[in-house]
Amino acid sequence: MGVIQFFTLTVQSILWNAQVVGDELDEATREHMRQRKTYLSWKMTQLLQELEQGTQQLELRTQEQSGFAWGALLFAALQQWQFWAIAGVLLLLFRLCSWLRKKSHEVDSSSDEESSSSDREEAEEEDNDSDNDQGRFFEERIQWPVQNLARDCEVVKDLIDNFILVFREILSNSFFPVLQPAIGVGSAFEGWSPREEDIIYRLLMPLKPPHGHAFHLELGNRGETPAWYSYVHVELVCTCRREQLAGDMLCFLHHPEEELRRDQGPSLLRNLCTGSYLDVQKTARWFHQLVQEAWVVLPQSATWRLTMLPSRRSCKFQVTEGNNKTRIIEMMFGVQQGNSDIFVSSQNTEALFTPSTTWPESYAVAEAKFFRHMARQVPHDSFHLRCLQAYARILVGIGLSTYTLKTVVMHLLNTIPLSGWRRRHFLLRMEDIMQYLRRCLEEKRLDHFFLGNERVPEEIILPPDFHTAEPLNLFQHLVQDPAAHAEAMHEFDELQHRFIRLLLLGR
Repeated sequence: MGVIQFFTLTVQSILWNAQVVGDELDEATREHMRQRKTYLSWKMTQLLQELEQGTQQLELRTQEQSGFAWGALLFAALQQWQFWAIAGVLLLLFRLCSWLRKKSHEVDSSSDEESSSSDREEAEEEDNDSDNDQGRFFEERIQWPVQNLARDCEVVKDLIDNFILVFREILSNSFFPVLQPAIGVGSAFEGWSPREEDIIYRLLMPLKPPHGHAFHLELGNRGETPAWYSYVHVELVCTCRREQLAGDMLCFLHHPEEELRRDQGPSLLRNLCTGSYLDVQKTARWFHQLVQEAWVVLPQSATWRLTMLPSRRSCKFQVTEGNNKTRIIEMMFGVQQGNSDIFVSSQNTEALFTPSTTWPESYAVAEAKFFRHMARQVPHDSFHLRCLQAYARILVGIGLSTYTLKTVVMHLLNTIPLSGWRRRHFLLRMEDIMQYLRRCLEEKRLDHFFLGNERVPEEIILPPDFHTAEPLNLFQHLVQDPAAHAEAMHEFDELQHRFIRLLLLGR
């Protein structure tokens, strides 16, 4: 019943407004139109809420009668009909509001006899943009979080750069890993963090071996999942020639351990390794202590407060400025694969238990580089990050991951012309993302963006085997687990409902 009322109200509004076409719009008429528009907006919101409640009740009844196959099919069909019907109505409403704005502007322009010809040309150009701007109406209704990610990321990056300067001074004569400039990764540095209260500024700190040591990567098999079980094997390297020429260190291979301990200190193998493999948790504890030691000499420590946070595989801490603005920062560690943008890192995995010597393969640096590359290519008013941010917001509480949505958006950015991601295309691209995800869920296949993808921008440097690898299916678990696939489709239906509510209610 709510859907019928919804359509009836919409058709009435369109017919009522059509009556004024060609008529002169005096001030009273325009005021009446504005009041009518306000009433229609309120009434449609009310009916949408009733429709949603009715759909939830129908879903509950259908679940209670799950033994009847026709009930489940009817419910699924009804959901799809409601979704596309409401989407069509939204487009009609946008066209109506666009026409009202144009008609009102024409009346105002005709009453101003002293406007110049250049002003009239600009007004006509603006009206044409308004007619084509199918995304502006809905985008303006969304309650976007108040953020300045670029500024905040710059503040965080400056803080970490100051840390690194102190770290290098502290570690100058040691045999701990050599710290390279940190790389901003994750949603904050990519520009699409969904909510202010959820922002974690993540950076990856590349590690290089100190003198007398070498890192050898032992990569795990990618198979049906990313290479989670990779290892960093640490080997001692002969430095006898350097010892003879510079005399600044003893060779770890050719001097007795007692002499090394007395005159030079322990090697990296004794400090941060388990056996001959670099240990993630030992590295995190070492870096945790290093941050506390370096903080007291930073200029920010005079007015900011540092709070260390628990983390087994990274160094996480919170800084609070004098105005009580807080930022949570997470430092991860990584070892680069050759000269590529792919690392093995200390990031957590989806496994229930991850050994401390495991360094999963990470694509975070390549992903951040992809979004920076796109930022230079897209039009100045591109809304690709807004699309990703909007979906990340409504995904909260749903099993579908933001990484899944990010992968979908990356694929679409690589296939849809970049001129089609402007603000006017906001609604169309949001629908494209929804349909791409639906198709992937139905086919139980979502390809990893970098592995086996021939369309990756040349600016992103990948290991040679990435180009020849078979595409990795991120939905392989749905192929193997029918219950997980059914749950994912149910979560997609919930995502559709939230998408409609976001467009109409802005939240």
